[in-house]
Amino acid sequence: MLEMRVRTGTTISLLVIAVLLVPLGFKARSYLRAVSLVVRSAGLERQHPVLAALQSQPYREQKITIRSRYGALRARLYAPERSSSRAVVLTPGVNALSIDEPRLKSFARQLAATGLTVVTPALPDLERYQVTPREPDEIEDAARWLLERRDLTGGRPIGLMGISFAGGLSIVAASRPSIRDHLAFVFSFGGHGDFPRVLRFLCTGMEPVPESERARLKEAGKPAPREVCRKPHDYGVAIMLLSLADRLVPADQVEPLRRAILTFLHASHLALIDEKQAEEVFEKARGLVGALPEPAATLMREVNDREVATLGPMLLPFIADMGGNPALSPEKSPPPMAPVYLLHGADDNVIPAAETLLLAEHLEGKTRVHALLSGLITHAEVDRSAAWSEQWRLAQFWEALLSE
Repeated sequence: MLEMRVRTGTTISLLVIAVLLVPLGFKARSYLRAVSLVVRSAGLERQHPVLAALQSQPYREQKITIRSRYGALRARLYAPERSSSRAVVLTPGVNALSIDEPRLKSFARQLAATGLTVVTPALPDLERYQVTPREPDEIEDAARWLLERRDLTGGRPIGLMGISFAGGLSIVAASRPSIRDHLAFVFSFGGHGDFPRVLRFLCTGMEPVPESERARLKEAGKPAPREVCRKPHDYGVAIMLLSLADRLVPADQVEPLRRAILTFLHASHLALIDEKQAEEVFEKARGLVGALPEPAATLMREVNDREVATLGPMLLPFIADMGGNPALSPEKSPPPMAPVYLLHGADDNVIPAAETLLLAEHLEGKTRVHALLSGLITHAEVDRSAAWSEQWRLAQFWEALLSE
């Protein structure tokens, strides 16, 4: 669920960076490749065709099937036509559109044009808006499948890449004995370190302050709270209610309530792609309230009205049951041996940016960690303008990852 929508000012700064890099020789090529990836992912090829073409190549795309311990997984393969520098498994987050989500497809295509062979597996539970212990297993199985395909990997280690909650789950999978010695890196974009901690944030708005940030505040003579409060995105409690409906309404109301919530969630995804169609589906979700008995009707009305303050306290007691399995949290699983790359939006209100800082602190000394909080990013989307220094840090992050 990645889309780079970088505004014109951002692209001009990237153009300046690219021009300055040209005289630096061979090392500059990897930076130019990162800059080109950003420009192409932003959909700005027409405005900046030279930058878009740098280190870019044609690719092919096809539907494939991957075997897993739970059955076949549908997937897509994006393969560069000339040469591949690395093969990766790219897993989408909690999203019914999964590997068909237009922004994910666009990102996979741009990675392929950059020279990566990309496999995107569709994980059935994530498609159903459920985060479960099956998912790290399926990511591991997809990685094992790819490692067996020497025609795609060239016998080289592969990378794991995950978006949103799939980022944290990819880190969990990266520690599995069957693949941990064969990974070049694992990348989490807007991911989590501790799943119950994120659920608590979604219910309460309470975000922990990492020790590194508290130390910085103390040095500056400022208050250093252990937690801060801010408004979480309503998307989170809707997904939680979908899973916990059977705990909150009579049995005969569970499925009708879940269908109504799924309609709302579908509209939420459409809002990122087609606002007119999204409003039509939101209206349909609002209309479904009248067909629901109580208490399902009240709960659905609160979903439609985005009443996080009402739904959150109701869902809070179920956090341990919903998210307590260690396989759902990188901080409760063995650390991976491969380098870990963590990229997060500084103001993310779905999975808070503190998750990346806390996870980086947890992994420090256990493996090599690269963490970046970016003001250019919201939740797994590069969609803001910012100072050239932020743009440069983002380009540096991608250069390091692509060079692994």
